[in-house]
Amino acid sequence: MKQPTEIKPPEGKLGVLLPGMGAVATTFVAGSMLARRKLAPPIGSLTELAHIRLGKRTDGREPAIRDLVPLPGLDDLVFGGWDLFPDNAYEAARNAEVLSVEHLDAVRDELSAVTPMEAVFFPEFVKRLRGENIKKQTNKMELVEAVRDDVRRFRADNDLERCVAVWCGSTEVHHEPGEVHSSLAKFEQGLAKSDPGISPSMIYAYALLQEGVGYANGAPNLTTDIPALLELSQERSVPISGKDFKTGQTLMKTILAPGLKSRMLGIRGWFSTNILGNRDGEVLDDPDSFKSKEVSKLGVLETILQPERYDALYGDMYHKVRIEYYPPRGDQKEGWDNIDLIGWLGYPMQVKIDFLCRDSILAAPIVLDLALFMDLAQRAGFGGIQEWLSFYYKSPMTAPGLYPENDLFIQLMKLKNMLRWMKGEELITHVGHEYYD
Repeated sequence: MKQPTEIKPPEGKLGVLLPGMGAVATTFVAGSMLARRKLAPPIGSLTELAHIRLGKRTDGREPAIRDLVPLPGLDDLVFGGWDLFPDNAYEAARNAEVLSVEHLDAVRDELSAVTPMEAVFFPEFVKRLRGENIKKQTNKMELVEAVRDDVRRFRADNDLERCVAVWCGSTEVHHEPGEVHSSLAKFEQGLAKSDPGISPSMIYAYALLQEGVGYANGAPNLTTDIPALLELSQERSVPISGKDFKTGQTLMKTILAPGLKSRMLGIRGWFSTNILGNRDGEVLDDPDSFKSKEVSKLGVLETILQPERYDALYGDMYHKVRIEYYPPRGDQKEGWDNIDLIGWLGYPMQVKIDFLCRDSILAAPIVLDLALFMDLAQRAGFGGIQEWLSFYYKSPMTAPGLYPENDLFIQLMKLKNMLRWMKGEELITHVGHEYYD
């Protein structure tokens, strides 16, 4: 990745394409519409609210992130996407019951105009849902071409030159990479033959990358992390990032675990369970789909705590994660964590957490930030994996053979230093020796 000599300005409108227009996507879209009308604040968004330090602490240079790097405004966003159900964004948001009727009615006309295109759907990849608004093609290469036609039509209808895509759909069943995923040539042969190892998310990703649209993977699906699509993103110089939005319980883990490790406190066990009643909870009630989420959630602590290096502290830690579908709770997820700690001289302690969160409320600002930062990456000429966006993901993508950095605070330093580097500013190490020389 080369340091950009210039970053193209964000001229015109930016299309934000959303495969999956359920609770997360409609909360993001409605929230963006409300925020740009100044009817509600975009809390949780770095691109809208955060500042960044430049130079020494004594310099007093702390511009807003959007004043350092050129980002489109909320007024510049045009929303589109695909969904298994034909409901427009207003109807889908009402069904999701995340935002109040008062908020939704304030942007009803604009929200109702966002209607989903027919989705790519194979029931074997999401077993608990049945598609009602799906494409008629059966051959997977033909489905790719249908998605590419959708993208071209969306661009033309809205007079767009730039688009990004953020996956907001359901979690697909867990599966391991196979021969069809091992190279771009084999993947394209697999598309022509409708290979069963090619999932709906892979079809979207392939089509979008071919259209020069950066792809952010908000689910734990095996998608752009296969060699074939890594190859395509590099060949086409289109950015990719992922995977799995870091929202509720895992957000808390990436905040707490670095703190516990920094004090060299041992952990004997970490038990996590959730109840969730929205469509995501229903999908995750299927063991094969839960397996994808479980792998994503379990990997976080291992890379933060490094049990192979700190065997006495974390080598025998028992880590358990459960998600239970509980319809009465809807989108208002509750996550319980029990952490059994080991302190000085081996004495036991405990931490217990009860996080009553709103999954889509935590995810919506992530979608916004990823859309704007992925567009920034495109205009800066970056292709391939954007590891600097790890801050937003449970299972950050990295170069092959490189372990992911899951410490939330290191991820934030990485993101901010990347923005400084893009603008030719000095990177900040926080050593601070110069103030005492």
